[in-house]
Amino acid sequence: MPLIFSEGGLAGSWVIDLERRADERGYFARAFCRTEFGERGLVTDFVQGNIARTAHKGTIRGLHFQVAPAQEVKLVRCGRGALWDVIVDLRPDSITYLNWYGLELSDANGRQIYVPEGCAHGYQTLVDDTEVSYLVSTCYSPTHERGVRWDDPLFNIQWPIASTADVSQKDRAWPDFTAVHPVSCDENSAATIRRHP
Repeated sequence: MPLIFSEGGLAGSWVIDLERRADERGYFARAFCRTEFGERGLVTDFVQGNIARTAHKGTIRGLHFQVAPAQEVKLVRCGRGALWDVIVDLRPDSITYLNWYGLELSDANGRQIYVPEGCAHGYQTLVDDTEVSYLVSTCYSPTHERGVRWDDPLFNIQWPIASTADVSQKDRAWPDFTAVHPVSCDENSAATIRRHP
């Protein structure tokens, strides 16, 4: 039952689908394999696992990341409900710098996304009572935590549900990216929309 890897819309990101063995009881699938991840040069040493439950449809969490020396890789999946997952490339030396990528993760599709270091991550719930779980390569470090605002005009992320009622005060307060990180790029190189088919 190998995992099914597809390159994601940002450099170094991967969409991972499960090969399910199903019968009348349900299904069984492998969600992680050190060997398969290692063969692709991906991180295999995850040190912390987190779960977040969100009560209401339309809630946005993020976009979060950690700076060096506590940068982190994330492996994200939805265990209940459905969400629109978004990553933003904040690596100046990346060919997809300042681009964002979004895809649906749900308990029905079983899909996961591998988020490389240097990318901000967030999501919007598409149904009530949604649960997301993720593995991280570095433990949470409050002093290295940073954020990108969900509605930063530089990125112009297209969230599927227009309502902004359920965004925490903390996530509303992140500054514009350009206020903290001066950006010199032509207009066409930023905020490219990349969606998983």
